[in-house]
This record gives sequence, structure tokens and C-alpha cells, in this order.
Amino acid sequence: MGEDRGTSTGTTTQTQPRRVAGSGRTTDPPAALAGLGPAGGLAALRGLLARPLASYYLLLSSAGLLLLIGLTMVFSATSVRDYAEAGDAAASVTKQAIFAVIGIVAFWACQRLPASTFRSLGRPLLGAAVVLLLVLNLLVALDALFGLASLGPLRANLLWLYLGPIQVQPAELAKLALVLWGAHVIARKGAALGWWKELATPLFPVVGLLFVLVGYNDLGSMLCLLAIVVGLLWAAGVRLRVFAALSAVGLAGIGLLVAVASLGAGSGARGQENYRLARLTSFLDTPDPAKCVEDACWQMVQARNAIEHGGWFGVGLGKSSVKFGWLPAAHNDFIFAVIAEELGVVGCTVILVLFAVLAYTGLRIARRVADPFRRLAATAVTAWLVGQAVINIGGVTKLLPLTGVPLPFISDGGSALVVTLAAVGMLASFARAEPDAARALHARPPARWVRLVWAPLPPLPGARSRPAPPSAAPGSVPRARGRRPDDQAAPRGVRQDRTRGGTASERRR
Repeated sequence: MGEDRGTSTGTTTQTQPRRVAGSGRTTDPPAALAGLGPAGGLAALRGLLARPLASYYLLLSSAGLLLLIGLTMVFSATSVRDYAEAGDAAASVTKQAIFAVIGIVAFWACQRLPASTFRSLGRPLLGAAVVLLLVLNLLVALDALFGLASLGPLRANLLWLYLGPIQVQPAELAKLALVLWGAHVIARKGAALGWWKELATPLFPVVGLLFVLVGYNDLGSMLCLLAIVVGLLWAAGVRLRVFAALSAVGLAGIGLLVAVASLGAGSGARGQENYRLARLTSFLDTPDPAKCVEDACWQMVQARNAIEHGGWFGVGLGKSSVKFGWLPAAHNDFIFAVIAEELGVVGCTVILVLFAVLAYTGLRIARRVADPFRRLAATAVTAWLVGQAVINIGGVTKLLPLTGVPLPFISDGGSALVVTLAAVGMLASFARAEPDAARALHARPPARWVRLVWAPLPPLPGARSRPAPPSAAPGSVPRARGRRPDDQAAPRGVRQDRTRGGTASERRR
């Protein structure tokens, strides 16, 4: 009689892992997965992160969830106001959804582009951004000095440039242009960045021009540009003393921009209180909420009340009270306060975790790609998006001075959303170009229609095609460098005539 191997009496048998047919790997039984402890869960997480396309899927999931949360919160923050003003509760969210669709198309287009195309787009985008900023500042100055509100179809409103029904925020385009152009310039200079002369031309003059054009009207966007520059130089390995010098110059420039608000910079006006200085003093010493009537102080107090009212789990989606006219810019710069009131600490934690995942993914892509341009651009985009989120959330929670920048993916704003999704599409292109990801995609390529509709295959690492050098004309090689006939390579199996003449005694001499 045969022995029953599936039962045992008095002893405990250990289930052996099954071997997968056709491979040398083994799979654990399902019962083992149910009892995973902390160490097993950490090992499983490491296994997931070790997959070739982990960066790509982390990027898609974090950005996609932030976009969905943003559309939901824009509807929650604007529905009552839109219904009271125009009778349509979905007016703002419909407009934001249209821009989201445009941004997804920009994401799709950017993830299909190779790195060479992004490098070639840097200079035209930078030129377009500078021209738009010059036109915007010119129109703002003409309106302030002479009351000239428009030039034909062109008109401006502080940060926005209008061409008929088209509304553009040039500072958002300047962020993406600085990423592409700065990464291209630094990657081209390479090891020469150790010299101040190489940093001074042309990087610093162009960056200084952008800082002036953007910072005169929008100090918050200028700080985002500063984060991009810091990310580029940090990824390039610039020395710490360069960062110290840049920090000193940056602080002096910020102080100057704060001072010129008394002369009409930004939304300030000559002879009135400096609103930028008021924001800074309100951060350092918050006045009594009962006596707080200024905009900066009022926003901080109302945002703090919303956070306190939300508690741990919030009052419920759509039930915020500060959005009923109490909190200015509740749908834009202060939308995080609405999230804190309606979703509580739990909802805020979800937002912070998603931005942390986005930061980890961007730096992971920068560490894994081999191309210097991709590494620099990925680091700069990560510094831009995460730095802007930190500035916004820090200002709302009173951990940082209030500057007035939107929260990426979430705040209401078309230009910012489209440009942000385009930058994420570029990161997705870089994630697919990681060496392990490219090899995995070429080993098991998706269907042809998927490659045509979604994204083509990235180039294999080390498979860069180089044109063959032109054949040298007769007599072009110097006589001293010409190879002798006995050094020429002979076909395999064929030996040249190596017969040496003379007697043995003559050869020994």
C-alpha cells in the first residue's frame, strides 16, 4: 500500500513551495501570504518597487489621484458660489475639467517624445515665455501709469494675459521653459560647471531676467523658479559655496521685491500699505483675530479656523463653512484649507502622502536614468512641483509666509494645470526610458495598436546609433601614422607570409 503524503499523525508537516513549470522559480502557497508580518510586508514592498516599470506606475497613480481630488475639491469649493451668481453649480468645475482634458492630451503628447525633442524645445519655449512676460508687464505698467487697459485684443490683469477669450499665465510657461532650457545648458557644459565663468554665461543672466519679469508681479512664482534652479544645480553637483552665494543673492532679491511693492509692484499701489511686508509681519506676529481686517491677516485667521473646525475626520465633503464668502481665494490658493475643514487631518494626510510619493518617484527617475539631460530635467520638475506644494501648504497652515501660489493638480486654474500635466508627461517619458524599463518593454513589447495609441517603445540603453566615419581619401593619413603592411588585420584562418630571409646567424645578430 502506498503511503499517504498529504496527512501526518502526531507531527506537523511543512508545505513545500510549488515550482512553476518551465522556470526555476518557486511560488509560495497562498496561506503563506496571509501571514505576512512587518518584515514580509517590507520585503513585498521592495519587490514591487524593484519591478522595471515601478516608477512609471507610481507616477501615473500619484498624479492621477491628485487630479481627481483636485476636480472634486474645486466643485466643492465653487458650487455654491457659482449657483448663487449664475445659477449653474458646475460652471467652475466644468471649465476646470476642460483644462484637465487638455492637460491629459499634453501629458499623452509629452510622454511620446524623446529627450532630443525636449532639448530642442527649450530655447523656443524660453523665448516665448520671455516675450509673453514682457507684454504682460508692459500692459500692467500702461494700466497703472496711463489707465490704458488694453492694446487691441490684448489686455492684462496682474498675472494673466488675455488674447480675446484665451487666458494665459506666462509665469507657468516660464517654469517649464526654465526646466528644459536649464537642463540642456547644464548637460552640455558637463564637468566645466566647476568654473564660475561657465555658470555666469548664459545661465545666470537668463535666470536673473526671469526672476525680475516674474517676481515683479508674482513673488510666489519667482520662488518656484528659484526651486527649479536649486534643483538643477544640485543635480549637476555644483559646490556648496555656489549655493551659499546664490542664497545671499536670492535673499537680497526677495527683500528688494518686497520693498518695491510700495511703488506699485504686484497688486500694491503707491502710497498704500506694502502688502508683501504686511504678509511677512503677519507671519512673524499674528495680530488679534478680532482686529484682523487686512487681506493677508484675514486669510490666515480664516484658514486656521477652517483647519481647527475640520478636526481629525472633517465635517464632510461639501459642508465647509469658510467657502461661503469668509475665505478669499478658497477655490485657488487656499483650497487646502477647504480640504482640511471637509476631510480633516485624514484628508490632508492623503494629500501629503501623494505629494511624497510624487517626490520619491521623481528623484527615483532622476537616479535611474543614464542621460544627464533626463536626470537634470527630472530633478528640476520634482523640485518645482513639490516645492510649490510646500510653499502653498506652508502658507495656508502658517508654517511659511503667505506668497499666493496655487496647489499643483488641485487648485482652480487652467494654465497651471495644463503645464503641470505636460511636465508629468515628460517625467513619464523619462520613466519609460530607465534602462531596466526599456529592456523590459523591448523583451515583451505591447501590442502594435498600444504603441501607436499610447506610447512608442523607448530606445534601448547603449543602442545609440552613430553614423560611420567617412572613409579617408588617399594620402590623407600622415606617413608617420600609417600602418605597416604586416600590421594589417588578415582574415581568420589566413596567415600572412612571415618568411624571413637570411641565415640563422644573420637573424641572431
